Amino acid sequence: MCGRFVSASTPDELANYFGALTPDPDLDDDLNETHRENYNVAPTNEVYAVRAKDGRRTLSPLRWGLIPFWAKDKKVGYRMINARAESVADKSAYRRAYASRRCLIPADGFYEWAKVPGHKSKQPYYIYRPDGEPIVFAGLWERWTPKDDDGEYLDDETVESCTIITTTPNEEMSAVHDRMPVLLPPTVWDDWLSPDTDPELVGGLLKPPPDGFLELRPISTAVNNVRNNGAHLLDPEPHPLEPIESAE
Repeated sequence: MCGRFVSASTPDELANYFGALTPDPDLDDDLNETHRENYNVAPTNEVYAVRAKDGRRTLSPLRWGLIPFWAKDKKVGYRMINARAESVADKSAYRRAYASRRCLIPADGFYEWAKVPGHKSKQPYYIYRPDGEPIVFAGLWERWTPKDDDGEYLDDETVESCTIITTTPNEEMSAVHDRMPVLLPPTVWDDWLSPDTDPELVGGLLKPPPDGFLELRPISTAVNNVRNNGAHLLDPEPHPLEPIESAE
């Protein structure tokens, strides 16, 4: 799964990397002025996503945790930060978004926790690309508008939200977890974003990256608390949790 990640790049940096525009050029300055480096992105946080509009890539903020259009309460998004690749095309919460509302969710890296024999605490790892390039998650987005007691839409409360698709792990990720996010290379971004792409081709993109694509770094358990934030969370942990040998 993917439950926390790092988003430290500015909107300008992301827009340049993806060749993307903001939905409204007048929002460029607003996005950059309100940007805050987040080294501990958690569910319901605002994250940046790249979508397609009129044949162009656009960058905009979305709430992490997809709220299906039919949901009665936005709290359902807490349970939908990840969507499984094996069922995303059929599950009612995701199938409409999978068919026509796919997005790219950039990250500087992400976190995963591994069980350690003999310890109650899990060992956290920071996972990143060794070449320093951003990680690009395969995502879905949805637009949700609540209704009043009479069944009328409350347009002033519309929420745009997203989820990250997960799949089986590659070799390095299998050492810490049985799932990992789908990561998309630049060569398939346009295919992923376009609602006109053949469904069979889209499904073929939902696979783990090649072995050796990522590096894992053991870090401090400080990352466990979402209130902790800052680049220090990425520092290597000199004394990570070690397995405790059972007494004979």
